[in-house]
Amino acid sequence: MPRLSVLFACLFLALSSASPTHAFELFGYHLWGEKAETDEDQNVGVPDPTPYTVEFRVTGEDEEAPSDVEEELQSVSLLVQDVKKLPSGASGVLARATKDFERLIGKLYEDGYYGALVEINVAAMPLNQAILHPEKITERPIPVLVVVNRGPQFHFGSAEVSYEGPATKNGLDLPDAQTLGLVEGTPALSAKVLTAESQAISFLKDEGYPFAKVAHRQLLANHANRALKVKLRVNSGPYAKFGPVSVSGTVNMDPEFVRTYANLPQGAQWDANVISKAQRRLRDLEVFSSIRFEPADQLDPNGELPVTIVVAERPRKVFGLGANYSSNEGVGIEGYWRHRNLFGKAERLSVTGAVGQLLAVNNEQIEYAARITFEKPGAIGPLTAFSTSVAAVQENPDNYRSTSFTYDAYLSRDFTPTLSGRIGAEVYFANERDVFGNNDYFLLGIPADLTYDTRNDTLNPTHGIEAKLFFEPAYDVLGDTENLYSQGSIASYLPIFGTDRVVLAGRVSAGAIIAPAVQDVPAARRFFLGGGGTIRGYAYKNVGPRINDEVTGGRSFVLFNGEVRTRITETIGLVGFVDAGAAYSTQFPNFDEPLSVGVGGGVRYFTPVGPLRLDVGVPLEPQRNDPPFAVYIGLSQAF
Repeated sequence: MPRLSVLFACLFLALSSASPTHAFELFGYHLWGEKAETDEDQNVGVPDPTPYTVEFRVTGEDEEAPSDVEEELQSVSLLVQDVKKLPSGASGVLARATKDFERLIGKLYEDGYYGALVEINVAAMPLNQAILHPEKITERPIPVLVVVNRGPQFHFGSAEVSYEGPATKNGLDLPDAQTLGLVEGTPALSAKVLTAESQAISFLKDEGYPFAKVAHRQLLANHANRALKVKLRVNSGPYAKFGPVSVSGTVNMDPEFVRTYANLPQGAQWDANVISKAQRRLRDLEVFSSIRFEPADQLDPNGELPVTIVVAERPRKVFGLGANYSSNEGVGIEGYWRHRNLFGKAERLSVTGAVGQLLAVNNEQIEYAARITFEKPGAIGPLTAFSTSVAAVQENPDNYRSTSFTYDAYLSRDFTPTLSGRIGAEVYFANERDVFGNNDYFLLGIPADLTYDTRNDTLNPTHGIEAKLFFEPAYDVLGDTENLYSQGSIASYLPIFGTDRVVLAGRVSAGAIIAPAVQDVPAARRFFLGGGGTIRGYAYKNVGPRINDEVTGGRSFVLFNGEVRTRITETIGLVGFVDAGAAYSTQFPNFDEPLSVGVGGGVRYFTPVGPLRLDVGVPLEPQRNDPPFAVYIGLSQAF
């Protein structure tokens, strides 16, 4: 991932994504919003605040070292979790204990313990007696004892799922109990029953039956053989087609555009997946704060089900500020202004700017970038968007200086929820000074790329794959040369302990430029490695082929990144990493240069807007201009 904003970006993203009433704290410091109450504050205004003590026991568990089972049970206990929130009088303690009985039984059933016993004593009296004689509770703090005997875990016995309604006459292969996960002999978790019901209903809704529901549920626990017998009857309801679509809640948005962009196919078979995709498309416009699809209560005379799309719009104008820092790239600031709905059809106008190396002694070393972008979703149907931009960029790393101007235009399309692509045209002019002297380049190109992305989270992925492929044939008018730029990468994420406690992350990248010689390629477009986005520990763009010990950049490269990511607590994580790569002067990697390797570790602080990242990288074979170590700070994981 590119370096992102550290402090100001976190503040802005949290402000823009959370309700104004939400509080936000960073590293223990309260920044805005309504601050969380202290224990004393929480008890202000409670009539007769009454303290109590709670002893929690699970029969058969070690009292000195609570097991995971005991901790899970305590996590649903209001008596344990809210012990510092004093209830009102003895009646408040009794009410909390009564809720606990229901919550604990529910948790035990969820885990398949249908013969469990929960005993709660208040002031040495069973709970039912204490409720009848609250006047006998005189001790302060009130002693509460919770004793849980789980008993044996039950397993599924016979399970039967039957269907009724029109779906039974349409030749559908309706899922049976085993297909839905109700397998005889497996632990009889109540969640499995609920999941089976949900899957059966989802299947029918995806096949044209939007009113499917569970008509009858029968659960019989046989304590003699510890088996749970399950009988479910599912009613499909009538067959339906998509009906007319109406839109409600728009203010600045064109409701007809919303209806068209949702792309619900009137007259086609009802499919809940189509609804989900439409909702995701509208959400990706970033115009709405909420989106709901509300089907009508009944079919119209044509057998179609009308749908109303209810939306609430976000503010049209937004701006953000950010800052970034690394020990070998210096300090930078960035900002943007954006209009999210220019003409009522989610057209977006963005103005972005960034200034880097602000601590440079020489003003000529300061870097800048400015870009104006216009984006038009739904340019050719709801799945194809148009974008165009103009940009001016000055880069000034140690090995070259480049001032460039770019104009481009793209058509992009989402082929599936995980596969997207774009193709466009580009005009690029650059004036550069490097080891080859002063040169001008004027490129006309046709860039195209494909992205396949199944990651669960773009800022903190724990599973999935991201693959990217880029090609651009280009012609240099001034140099009369033809070039072909290509680059690809694939990143994969594998949880090996829990869903996110220990995650292995790896990325492989490679690139090749077909050009007569290195100097025929603009320096800003050659391949350089080193820095936070490639090989941590090495100086920024300081890894590659050299002439007179000056890095020239290459026409090809290979790069490997590997990380072990651990989550120690809910907010703190540790990372160890190895980065390795090399750039070559040849058109394809020939591996005549040894791989440059950087190793290190880092800390992650998980916030609602993504993990704050601090990495320290060490180059194993530093070259000229490489530091002994480098520090990187940013928002999101490194890749």
